[in-house]
Amino acid sequence: MALENVVEEYMRVRPTSQKLHERAVKVFAADGATARARILDPFRPYITHARGSRKWDVDGNEYIDYIMAHGALILGHCHPAVVQAVQEQMAKGVHYGENHELEVEWAELIKSMMPGTERVEFFSCGQEANLMAIRLARVFTNRRKILRFEENFHGWVDEVVLTPSSPGVIADEVKIIPYDLDRVEKELASGEYAIFMTEGGGAHMGGQIPIDDDFVRALPALSQKYGTVWLLDEVVTSFRDSPGGWQATIGVHPDLTTLGKCVGGGLGVGAIAGRADIMGVFSPKTPPERRIIHTGTWNGNPLTCAAGVAACKLYRSGEVQRKTAQLAAYLRQRGNKALKERAINGRLYSRSIVHLYLGPIDYEPSDDTLPPTKDIRKIMNPAMMPIRIRLGLHLLQRGIATMSGRFFILSAAHTEQDIDQTIQAFGDSLDAMIAEGSLSKA
Repeated sequence: MALENVVEEYMRVRPTSQKLHERAVKVFAADGATARARILDPFRPYITHARGSRKWDVDGNEYIDYIMAHGALILGHCHPAVVQAVQEQMAKGVHYGENHELEVEWAELIKSMMPGTERVEFFSCGQEANLMAIRLARVFTNRRKILRFEENFHGWVDEVVLTPSSPGVIADEVKIIPYDLDRVEKELASGEYAIFMTEGGGAHMGGQIPIDDDFVRALPALSQKYGTVWLLDEVVTSFRDSPGGWQATIGVHPDLTTLGKCVGGGLGVGAIAGRADIMGVFSPKTPPERRIIHTGTWNGNPLTCAAGVAACKLYRSGEVQRKTAQLAAYLRQRGNKALKERAINGRLYSRSIVHLYLGPIDYEPSDDTLPPTKDIRKIMNPAMMPIRIRLGLHLLQRGIATMSGRFFILSAAHTEQDIDQTIQAFGDSLDAMIAEGSLSKA
């Protein structure tokens, strides 16, 4: 009975959300949700508005938000500069169906911040950018095959989907390998690969499964040696780690970079930034047999460009990233103390997207950006997912919004007071789960 108490109380204080959920299941096939991450039993709260680090649901419940538009809002909700830019542009026009100055300014900002960028191309989302990068590489190299790494996420379309054996997927040209430099070279030496793809910061939301910096630093030389295009997918990391992206923090220049989330200031966007010779296949001067015609109604539309320009101007100094990183470190420090005090096998780790690991502690890393194990099977253990989900529900009930207890996405709008309140709720949730029997001590 104790296990049901939190569910009953959760539903009791969210009657309007429950009514909306009952309507939603009649129109949306995925249990009333429009994205898999928003599915929750019994339902997630329905939100009416947000500001800074907080948001409110239809029943008046307030939450400290650690979802932050799935990582897009490093500035927090409704940053005044972005709001003003979008409002002013809305009054001027949402879409001209023509070229305009804002798209040039936005691309120039990206190019100026991200070393190695010679050309920029806009899309509606990060997945679109990844798909076009594959096509670019195939035309440029006159090859077909795609090399990817285990657990790296690049979208849900066939050639980039996490699991190529998923229902309905046809990905005959895709090969997936572990983070093994010898294996990478062996595959590239075959001369069959047009592109190999790496997720910035590591697999899953910028580093649930970290990637070794030295491993990444070895990739440009292999790309050049074997004539394969190296794509660094920074859709999640974008300008979250530094003004030059995650790549600038470790000092690499990929052939192509895909961007999304933060780069649009909260509006939907994707982009490719990279080498001029590869991107040159878009040019109308390129022979027809090697030319890509890139269409897209919403590519570089004025409204998104206005938000992107306003946001990127704020990213340039690095202050947004520094503040966010400091808050994330504070959350990790205090959260891990709470876990240790309760003798719970688990740790918070990573960078400004703080991941929660639950499982055996193989060692205590000196750097709390790393998990306490190098075993991917332990990090991704499916047996831990129900516990995370349960924790996420307890946190929601205490005014903390996470994506099912999996990670905490920080922004520059969060404060130390937010973190203190979060840790109180985190500790209370852990205590409640121990008491109800859904979480065990070491």
